[in-house]
Amino acid sequence: QVQLVESGGGLVQAGGSLRLSCTASGRTEKSYVMGWFRQAPGKEREFVGAIWSADSTYYIDSVKGRFTISRDNALNTVYLQMNSLKPDDTAVYYCAAGIGGRLYSKRYEYDYWGQGTQVTVSS
Repeated sequence: QVQLVESGGGLVQAGGSLRLSCTASGRTEKSYVMGWFRQAPGKEREFVGAIWSADSTYYIDSVKGRFTISRDNALNTVYLQMNSLKPDDTAVYYCAAGIGGRLYSKRYEYDYWGQGTQVTVSS
């Protein structure tokens, strides 16, 4: 089992930045692909991006160039740096861990989930 805890959400004005963190505990000796998803009110949970290694990341088009995912394996932590935030980025953000070695983008491909952290971008 792996437990994931997100932090770093909050309220920010449009154009601002936030950095979310997701720290894993438990059976972290395995190699996991780490993903970030988000869910806005009344909408389906949406894939945002994923990381396998420093040079293996994937993002949806709407966040490319604005969001960056990184990981610190020594700290069992993955980060989502969000810049140039827009009101459309408002959502609960979830991190997820998937067993395996490729960049998953589907919810069912991830095995463990955090509880989510709220990000609100005001206009």
